[in-house]
Amino acid sequence: MAVVVDDDGLTRGGGRRRIVLFPLPFQGHISPMLQLADVLHRRGHLAVTVLHTARNAPDPAARPDGFDFVPVPDGMPAAVAASDDPLEKILAMNAAMDTSGCVRDALASILLSATEEQQPVSCLIMDTALPAAQKAAAALGLPTVVLHTVSAASTRLYRSYAMLHDKGYLPAQEQELNRPVKELPPLRVSDLFDPSKHPDQESANKILDGNFRTTSNSAGVVINTFEALETPELAALRAELGSTGTSTKVFAIGPLHELSAIDAAASSLQEQDGSCISWLDTQAPGSVLYASLGSVIPVQKDEFAEVAWGLAGSGVPFLWVVRRGLVAGGGESDPDLPDGFERAVEGRGKVVRWAPQREALAHGAVGGFWTHSGWNSTLESVHEGVPMLCRPLFGDQPVNARYVGEAWKNGVLLMEGEKKLERGKIAQAIRAFMDPGEKGDEMRERAEELRRQSAACLEPGGGSTCRAVDELVDHILSL
Repeated sequence: MAVVVDDDGLTRGGGRRRIVLFPLPFQGHISPMLQLADVLHRRGHLAVTVLHTARNAPDPAARPDGFDFVPVPDGMPAAVAASDDPLEKILAMNAAMDTSGCVRDALASILLSATEEQQPVSCLIMDTALPAAQKAAAALGLPTVVLHTVSAASTRLYRSYAMLHDKGYLPAQEQELNRPVKELPPLRVSDLFDPSKHPDQESANKILDGNFRTTSNSAGVVINTFEALETPELAALRAELGSTGTSTKVFAIGPLHELSAIDAAASSLQEQDGSCISWLDTQAPGSVLYASLGSVIPVQKDEFAEVAWGLAGSGVPFLWVVRRGLVAGGGESDPDLPDGFERAVEGRGKVVRWAPQREALAHGAVGGFWTHSGWNSTLESVHEGVPMLCRPLFGDQPVNARYVGEAWKNGVLLMEGEKKLERGKIAQAIRAFMDPGEKGDEMRERAEELRRQSAACLEPGGGSTCRAVDELVDHILSL
């Protein structure tokens, strides 16, 4: 018998409905999951329980009011935890959760408590990279909704690997890297994550297979994007999921960082240095290049030096995020800046361990963003209308960079096709990127157009994202 639900998320019996959420314990996954929880809590009046691992647990002092947090062990061996390979960590977590049954036990306890408190659990909202969590939920009869922390384009790509092998795009051949993938425009072979090139091909294939299965077996797919940005990709994804005979629905509810009331600092795993905003206040409008290469993947020591001297040689004012663990092999220590670098950029450049990125991108002094092209950073830059200089490193990042450079045309790729960065070419590329010439003006006009579209999707009542959130709440209450 279906549960009859009032508009305020309460069952007719008087109990509030509850949702359980389980993010992957990486910065780029925790933030959007907590933001999604906040949106559903406020707009859907849903009670919230967050499962989390002890590793990278949300800061207790910054946890949103009204949320319950339940720890579960990740079971990750120390050697794996110290690895630079995120795929290895994901597989180890799933294997440990499968073996120990810890997620199933936690869910069973939550379901029992929720029933006693008249707060029936509607579903588990989980990261798509956690098939072990979906398996545990299925064993308890609990529906799952998956959150994709990548774009709709990347979500579609990750469901296309059988086709990519059948059509001969993969395994990628050196002479074919520039070949367009005509089934997934504007992508090229070089943009595809190729499991055969990963040190552990079997593990990479397992991750892709797990992502495919969690999406196919879910009751809904939530993507942190908006309709106007990825119209054809969302339409294709909905058609493909509909053709499988499932009732999986797709909800585009981005940009989450603007929809949610949670401050980015509250869900950040890094301590932010607000002094950079005061420094930006002293810079000319549109003059500063903001450079941040992400929160997970390290760069090699020689490339780190090339980046430093490229910034120094550009002559452009810059704000550079140099986080702990940025340089491969250095553990979680602060990287050493090259000798003489700080003297060379004194008064023109500022280096911080971690910046309040949303505030930095929104600052009038920032005229460009050198980014690793992670999806959260890409979407934040789109929303603020800041053009991007893209140097993707891994996973979905080449896809995002290709869309920025060729589909949306609100940025350019840095030294595309060149495996090693070189300081002279970096400096030249930065100057060209920040130059207000005809090409730069077109790029900035396009960035501004996308900014307006992003703002429009958030308009109360009529915006596509606001409508999608209401539809998602209704869908959750129907499960």
